[in-house]
Amino acid sequence: MSETKQPVIGIIGGSGLYNIEGLTDTRWEKVETPWGAPSDELLIGQFHGTKVVFLPRHGRGHKLSPSSLNYRANIDALKRVGVTDIISMSAVGSLKEELPPGHFVIVDQFIDRSFAREKSFFGPGCVAHVSMAHPTCARIGDALEDSMKALGLNYTRGGTYLVMEGPQFSTLAESNLYRSWGCSVIGMTNMPEAKLAREAEMDYATVAMVTDYDCWHEDHDAVTVDQVVKVLLGNADKARSVVKEVLPRLSAPRPVCPHGCDTALQYALITAPEARDPAVLEKLKAVAGRVL
Repeated sequence: MSETKQPVIGIIGGSGLYNIEGLTDTRWEKVETPWGAPSDELLIGQFHGTKVVFLPRHGRGHKLSPSSLNYRANIDALKRVGVTDIISMSAVGSLKEELPPGHFVIVDQFIDRSFAREKSFFGPGCVAHVSMAHPTCARIGDALEDSMKALGLNYTRGGTYLVMEGPQFSTLAESNLYRSWGCSVIGMTNMPEAKLAREAEMDYATVAMVTDYDCWHEDHDAVTVDQVVKVLLGNADKARSVVKEVLPRLSAPRPVCPHGCDTALQYALITAPEARDPAVLEKLKAVAGRVL
């Protein structure tokens, strides 16, 4: 008989994303992690009986840049409060004509071009290698697609998210390079977030919300913050609707992920047990305790 688990849904996104009708018993909770402080306190609540945890990715008021986010602390904190499934809401630029501002993309692949971030919980003292061949959870993707259909939103299922370091927007040469690679959207925040979620054995999916065409498009040769914010505000209303619609679809107890998202560490640890550093193992308790 397969084991089932009661899901706890984590939402990472803008600081206003949690203002959804039906969210009750809310409280802000400060969570300490051995990796430092997460972006903000976690907003924990109930949505018709399902535990939901919201994390403002950049902190309330958007205080943190993509490069300064403590991605490890964010994922560790979510794991500590019991989150099993993560939906990441991310503003992006479009690299394809058919993905206009206001369009949503349920991402299924990433290319990681970030370089100034800690990308793993593991390292000297305890080494592990997890598979990232399929970096997002198809089960959550199905629920998101059903929700967007029900809401009548313009969306695309599947696409590659190019993660750049930022905080500056792309040069024209970079934008055209990424288009030549077949990328769909470009943003600054979903790596190493997705990698760390996999290491923490959490099911993860991304909703990429297009705000602009990046600088490759002849009508968008210079991306400006005010232009992005204008579309962002419209997308925020849609994003709240998506969250409200998808939560009931993910609320039922479910078996262990058939694609291996929540057993990613099963054969990932390389360091022999007798060679593992006890201090490192102590830091890894929340994210990797199941296999340690």
